[in-house]
Amino acid sequence: MSNKKVMVAMSGGVDSSVAAAILKEKYDIIGVTLKLFDNQDIQLDKSKTCCSLDDVEDARSVAFKLGFNHYVFNFGDKFKEFVIDKFNNSYINGHTPNPCIDCNRFIKFDALLRRADELEQDYIATGHYVQSCFDENTKRYILKKAVDTSKDQSYVLYGLTQNQLKRTIFPLGTLRKENTREIAEKLGFVNANKPDSQDICFVPDGDYAKFIEEYTHSKFAKGNFIDKNGNILGEHQGIIRYTRGQRKGLGISLGVPAYVLSKDIKNNTVTLGSNEDLFTTTFFVNDINWISIETLTEPMEVQVKSRYRHKEQPAIIYPMADGSVKVVYKEPQRAITTGQAGVFYDGDIVVGGGTIYKLKEQ
Repeated sequence: MSNKKVMVAMSGGVDSSVAAAILKEKYDIIGVTLKLFDNQDIQLDKSKTCCSLDDVEDARSVAFKLGFNHYVFNFGDKFKEFVIDKFNNSYINGHTPNPCIDCNRFIKFDALLRRADELEQDYIATGHYVQSCFDENTKRYILKKAVDTSKDQSYVLYGLTQNQLKRTIFPLGTLRKENTREIAEKLGFVNANKPDSQDICFVPDGDYAKFIEEYTHSKFAKGNFIDKNGNILGEHQGIIRYTRGQRKGLGISLGVPAYVLSKDIKNNTVTLGSNEDLFTTTFFVNDINWISIETLTEPMEVQVKSRYRHKEQPAIIYPMADGSVKVVYKEPQRAITTGQAGVFYDGDIVVGGGTIYKLKEQ
């Protein structure tokens, strides 16, 4: 057994529990669970989320069974600042964010590594389905897709830095999900058949607008649905209730299918149009993090994923003078949305990524 020390982030789910079991065979480990918010502040549906008190107990149960120490760290203030507040502000300003990316970037890796240093731990580990390695040719740490591509989480981890990749272990990258559950059942873990978490952990029922209004103590005024020519079509119920590409829940009947094309915060309008109007080839990304390359100096052919459930598609990325990146798909893609991440791949390797802040037509 290595004398290296590893701090395993344990959510209480089956994935991180099995990650801990695998690492226990090789390293001196401790388990930690992050307390990100108070249950009484946000009423959780425990079947759909992580971070509840039951999850802490499940993680503690696994640690006890495997024979290592388990701790709970309160990162509530950081989570509020870097994840919840940022999520609310992004929606209020007309974007559609992915808070899991910010949680990974600012909480699960950045803050966790700082705590690992305080506890003199050599590495941290998580139950994410990704792979990492060191490229001897480029002398850079690489992030790769998981073997189980149906569970691959590389999209939400594009923000990892070289130092974070250097000090993080991903034990599940070569496993399939069914193998993970088999290991948990064999070891008799209490969470072996626990459902995967769904939706956003701090939004109880997927009703983002309700959460934002209650959390910020704000009400968002009704306004006009308009068409591409500015003609008024009807009344919307508050601009935070809509996102690009949305069809359901519009509360308007036009005789033909209508989709949200864009939102104008200044004029409090939501533009509707046809499905065909949602397709575009070009968008711009900022707040870039590069992984497999140091920086982009010339156009590069890659595959690009513009939302979590999107299959990456061929594109060319262009460096811009202001440090942003222009992405041009070879074929038009549907409902590219500001606030989401654009992540660049070279096969299974994550080249880098950033936040979509502008579409060509804006």
